Amino acid sequence: MNDKINLIIENHSFQYNLRKIESLEKQRRFCLHDMQHLLDVARIMYIISLENNFNIPKYMIYAAALLHDIGRGEEYENMIPHNIASVRIAKDILEQCEYDMQEIDDILDAIGDHRNNNEKLNNLSYILYSSDKLSRNCAKCSAIYDCKWPVEKKNMKITY
Repeated sequence: MNDKINLIIENHSFQYNLRKIESLEKQRRFCLHDMQHLLDVARIMYIISLENNFNIPKYMIYAAALLHDIGRGEEYENMIPHNIASVRIAKDILEQCEYDMQEIDDILDAIGDHRNNNEKLNNLSYILYSSDKLSRNCAKCSAIYDCKWPVEKKNMKITY
């Protein structure tokens, strides 16, 4: 199997959109959506998958994590919800990076659902949703009191 994850990271559209997000978030006080966040989400997803015996291939986990916020620039510039923009952008990237149709569908479902917490989520969607939230270190954030996240969603303790 080719190294599908590095194909994503090297993809022109991925690099372009990540740079756009980083530029648009330069003055942002709140959580960033940079490569560090994407990798934090991927690593937490992988741990959850292993602990629950989900048997999700690592490259699927990393692909979903790397692409889940790739549409943030569209949200900032054009008010398109980032999960919707991310699905559109991710579809093209995944097709260019040798993912098959079933893999693409599963990853896009997870990306599209990563802002929703409900019982119908499949394992990949569930761990993306959970890991995205768990990746935030609210207790040590300098913007905690200005953050729009509800208090009950803020990570005030480490979950392990």
